[in-house]
Amino acid sequence: MAINGILPLWKEKGMTSHDCVFKLRKILKTKKVGHTGTLDPAVEGVLPICIGNTTKVAEYITDQGKTYEAEVAIGFSTETEDATGEMVERNPDDKKITRAQLLAVLEGLTGEITQIPPMYSAVKVNGKKLYEYARAGIAVERPVRKARIDSIELLDSAEEWTGVDIHFRIRIECGKGTYIRTLAVQIGEALGYPAHMSELTRTQSGKFTRQHCFTLAEVAEFAQNEKVEEILKPLVYALSAFPAVEVEPAELFAMKNGQVMEMHPLLESNQLLVFTRNGSPFALYKKHPEKPGKMKPEKMFGLPTEGEV
Repeated sequence: MAINGILPLWKEKGMTSHDCVFKLRKILKTKKVGHTGTLDPAVEGVLPICIGNTTKVAEYITDQGKTYEAEVAIGFSTETEDATGEMVERNPDDKKITRAQLLAVLEGLTGEITQIPPMYSAVKVNGKKLYEYARAGIAVERPVRKARIDSIELLDSAEEWTGVDIHFRIRIECGKGTYIRTLAVQIGEALGYPAHMSELTRTQSGKFTRQHCFTLAEVAEFAQNEKVEEILKPLVYALSAFPAVEVEPAELFAMKNGQVMEMHPLLESNQLLVFTRNGSPFALYKKHPEKPGKMKPEKMFGLPTEGEV
């Protein structure tokens, strides 16, 4: 029987997101497995995995907000902007940072900000990933990108931090494509010191949190006992950010065949609209880009059989 659903995986340190996908394909005995946003090997945390027909909606889970808990290290910077890279610059002076100073910096980095992606990242320039240039020792101009920081919370209760090397923890709620290690560097720059991100955990991705998640070992145990379906979330879970309506019987045949149709009023104020059949997602429609008053299919799922039309 085909496996379909979203697996809330807790990615452990020491493996890439692709490693997780590779192992899950073996555990679940299916090739249709995809992740919803890369986590570096040194990072642990929530990594929703799409299996079977839910791979069609991986992009919508990726687009949803993320929450991270990070440790920022003030005192030296690294080539990777995290603790895995070689030191680039060090400030050996004794430092003093007050809570008021730090809170002001965090507030200044909240909202829409610009970031320059790290050289050791998968952002592409002229068809090649930045880390490929970095490993070859080739300097290239990196694109400036916008990022959305919804909130930064200081998790430490100290009133001031002193010493040559200073560490503190923060919680970040942000949009997709945000580099937390770059944010750590930006915090250091605003304080006047070199900095890097010394630790990172993703605690939430979209609707998924730590308590929803299972490790690879736990997934393997469920698979061995033929109970994987018990830990999977249905397709509708990934589409809950969009309004949903039950398809009218008179429209079912046309919609089943992916026809352009009269636009539903809900698309006036929403980017996408989910049509359901007996409560299950059947089609995802959007405004037609060229035909005013019309809508066209964006995705189709689990089409009904002829007997249901």
